[in-house]
Amino acid sequence: MKREAFTLVELMIVVIIIGVLVAMVAPNMIGRSEQARVSVARADIDVNIATAIKLYDADTGSLPKTLDDLVVSPGDENWKGPYLDKVPLDPWKKPYVYKAPGEHRPESYDLSSLGKGGVEGTDNITNWE
Repeated sequence: MKREAFTLVELMIVVIIIGVLVAMVAPNMIGRSEQARVSVARADIDVNIATAIKLYDADTGSLPKTLDDLVVSPGDENWKGPYLDKVPLDPWKKPYVYKAPGEHRPESYDLSSLGKGGVEGTDNITNWE
């Protein structure tokens, strides 16, 4: 007699094995996703947005008043943007906080993400620390 299907016991063993593997791997992956978000925010702050701000400054001779100025011309005839495709949100879907001149870097600008908590002064990612 030819066998064409799995038995209930065989299916249950496979489900148990998959469950054990998920239980072993999931805790490691959960911590990594938060680390990845912090890395993305750090790259946006230190490289992506910073480069756009430097290009804007090189073209116009001044820092943008808001991050919107990197996407839509503020009316400056020397503006050669857009410097970004869109105003970026941080990995937690909140806007980056931009101040020019900065409170922490008065000669330049402050740029930060409020992080996972969304509250200033907690788990923020900044360009001044």
